[in-house]
Amino acid sequence: MHETFNRLREKHRSEEGFTLIELLVVVVIIGILVAIAVPVYLNYRQGAADKSSQSDVRGAISAVEQYYTDNGNTYPASAQTASPGASITLAAQSGGTAQTITVSAGTTLKLVVSGSNYAICAINSGGAPKYWVYTNRTGGSVSASTQAAYTSCTP
Repeated sequence: MHETFNRLREKHRSEEGFTLIELLVVVVIIGILVAIAVPVYLNYRQGAADKSSQSDVRGAISAVEQYYTDNGNTYPASAQTASPGASITLAAQSGGTAQTITVSAGTTLKLVVSGSNYAICAINSGGAPKYWVYTNRTGGSVSASTQAAYTSCTP
């Protein structure tokens, strides 16, 4: 019987594995890494959505200016996406060419025309509440703006 206990002790000493403390340390380290990685990932997604709506405004500028050139130097009528991500088709004048403004998923875009001036405003629902506005009157680049400027979207 004494010999059986000795064999069991020897077998127990030769078994290797992780202690409970080592496993807890690994779990804590993984938890810390996840706590750091998730907010960073969400910021990347919001930034990508914001850049997407900003890019849509730039694309709309090109479409509106192409429309102006192809349709006897007149701007199209004001338009807005029917739903986020829906494209806008600018109907052609007689003898002119229609243009389509392609809009990214989640982006709501507005085109407001007043005489020889126009404004293009956009926001993406997946991004931070960042509004993008461009007016041909002031020219320049697409700029981040306030909700009030987006709502009025004045050329």
